[in-house]
Amino acid sequence: MYQSASKSAKKQTNAIGKPSESNIARRVQTETIDYDETEQDLQTFQDISNFKLRNKLITFNKPAKKPIVKDFSAQFQLCLKNENSIKPISGTVKKCQKPQGIEKINTKSLLIPAKTTRQDYSTYTYQNLKTIGSGSFGTVYKSKVNETGEIVAIKKVLQDKRYKNRELQILQELNHHNVVKLKHAYFTPSDNKDEMYLNVVMDYYPESLYTYNKSFRQAQARMPEILVKIYSYQLLRSIYYISLLSICHRDIKPHNILVNPNHHKLQLCDFGSAKKLVKTEPNISYICSRCYRAPELIFGAVNYDNQIDVWSVGCVIAELFNGEPLFLGDSAVDQLIEIIKVLGTPNKVQVLSMNADYDMKQYKFPQIKARDWKKVIKTNDSLATDLVSKLLVYCPKTRFTPIQALCHPYFDQLRDLHQMKQLQEIYNFNIQELFDFSNLETNRMTNDEMKKIIPDWISCSSTKIVKTIG
Repeated sequence: MYQSASKSAKKQTNAIGKPSESNIARRVQTETIDYDETEQDLQTFQDISNFKLRNKLITFNKPAKKPIVKDFSAQFQLCLKNENSIKPISGTVKKCQKPQGIEKINTKSLLIPAKTTRQDYSTYTYQNLKTIGSGSFGTVYKSKVNETGEIVAIKKVLQDKRYKNRELQILQELNHHNVVKLKHAYFTPSDNKDEMYLNVVMDYYPESLYTYNKSFRQAQARMPEILVKIYSYQLLRSIYYISLLSICHRDIKPHNILVNPNHHKLQLCDFGSAKKLVKTEPNISYICSRCYRAPELIFGAVNYDNQIDVWSVGCVIAELFNGEPLFLGDSAVDQLIEIIKVLGTPNKVQVLSMNADYDMKQYKFPQIKARDWKKVIKTNDSLATDLVSKLLVYCPKTRFTPIQALCHPYFDQLRDLHQMKQLQEIYNFNIQELFDFSNLETNRMTNDEMKKIIPDWISCSSTKIVKTIG
């Protein structure tokens, strides 16, 4: 849930066309694959087969069985009459996991709390209940505050005393409804005298967007499109906020997005790969999980900006509609081919817009036409398809910014007071938080953007609801 990309992966080759022979990571597995392709698509796959790292593409002779898709539109209308008709699906897909790693932490705090909160967590002790995430970055525990009984998440990482922890520095600066909150941080000793364990106390969320979406697939269904809209809106709000602080997450994926299905609140988490970008400073191009990696990174760009997060968000939204990742490549070059199969072959101008230093001698791509987005995204909502098509664009400068995406008509339903009343009764989410913009956010909006994003039943000065709902 709180995992970040592995830091031990080999560095990606900058020049497309000269990939590493080793397969850097395993291909993401999905439970169902839809092979509803036309004869033209088959010809397209044949054209690009010589460009693949492997000898063959997936065989198309035996299509997989299509999952059963429930009519959630009819279900939604039924729910308007009976608010108890929908129960959180996560409650029916519970995982029984035996608690492990029980230990009581009584170590005194070595860090001053980063922000003033309602409670002083530096005076508390913590008991780890079970492991909820682990990897090369460290371990994440579901823990309990002994003094209050509150459930929190504690991320425990090995820290060299000679260096500062960049993730901690970033978390200390963040304060937003849709970004994970730092409650406290403290050190505990390790076996090596030159190292210590940094323990970061954060909000606990029962599920990630990955596990929640997976629960629908296991039930042979897809997430209701209204929930896709609510989660997409909150996710865009999170990257809009961090972009104003010049912070780039650089590893947005469903695993790093926390959700609470009880009231459908979303928070972006795991800032282990995040960085404050400075225009004059180069950055590594081998970053972000492959299926959500922006094409400019694949082309070896080192002077990228926050638009790489926008691409990742577009991939996440498409995945919520389709039930599986949109671009499934098993190497850097293969990932680019998966993108080309949807967006078409980028022209030379587009390539240089992604990486001005790219060696055009390596530009040897099969000429593939772009597909119709209506055939790519599994929804009948033309506004949703239009939004995704504007988020997944080659050129970072023409790709939608977070604020442009928030202004998109796709989210007008959330700004309609009458519909919001009905949705709140069904899904029990916080209406006010959707439009509770901080001064930092509103000060960077134009008058037109503010008028578009903040409904007239919200006070523009304080973004509080001024008309009684209900």
